[in-house]
Amino acid sequence: MSIVHLTIDLFVGFFFLFIIIKFVGRKIINQISPFTFIASIVLSEMLGNAMYEDKVGVFYIIYSMGLWGILLFTVEYLDRKFLFFRGISQGKPIALIKNGVVDKDALKKGRLNLNQLQSLLRQSETFSIREVAYCYLEGNGSISILKKSRYQKTTQEDFNLPGSAVHVPVTLIRDGTVLWDEINNLGFDETWLNQQLSPFKIANYKDVFLAEWLEGDGIFVQTISSP
Repeated sequence: MSIVHLTIDLFVGFFFLFIIIKFVGRKIINQISPFTFIASIVLSEMLGNAMYEDKVGVFYIIYSMGLWGILLFTVEYLDRKFLFFRGISQGKPIALIKNGVVDKDALKKGRLNLNQLQSLLRQSETFSIREVAYCYLEGNGSISILKKSRYQKTTQEDFNLPGSAVHVPVTLIRDGTVLWDEINNLGFDETWLNQQLSPFKIANYKDVFLAEWLEGDGIFVQTISSP
């Protein structure tokens, strides 16, 4: 590939990429939906492969990027005009937690398990499900959280309170399986676990969807039969 050929391809590709982004909008950069994520990958691959392929001339770069840009703009236009089409291309938020209760059917719909939900919460600086009033899985795979009022952010300086020790919540039971290693690390045993579960009238560990322990706040339990 000659320097002249590469220079022309770079200028043409840069120009059309700029035009596409200006017309389609910033969504393709933020990748706020699965469609825009895939579209941005295809666009970058299309431009990169075209510039370094000797057999691909400037006309084909202009044609391929122009056609792809038109398709993206069409989808963007339909998104703005038609709510039904927007639901297809962007998807709808899924309520994973409602009124502090994990919706197991919603987890299945979002193709998530409890471990993955807890991981997403921790990445959003939420270390316990008990803190969450509502949690939505957005179209791009991120989550949006509304915390319960008692867990919403305030600073100790707001109330002139002294500092206190911070504890990390520990999952004791997940999907009916007791995590004995976690319980032993806390220095407790099965007798202690049964004592904690007794107020909830739980006869079998398999009836527990999630049990979580937080020092100073006690145990949080959601059963399999919870709505």
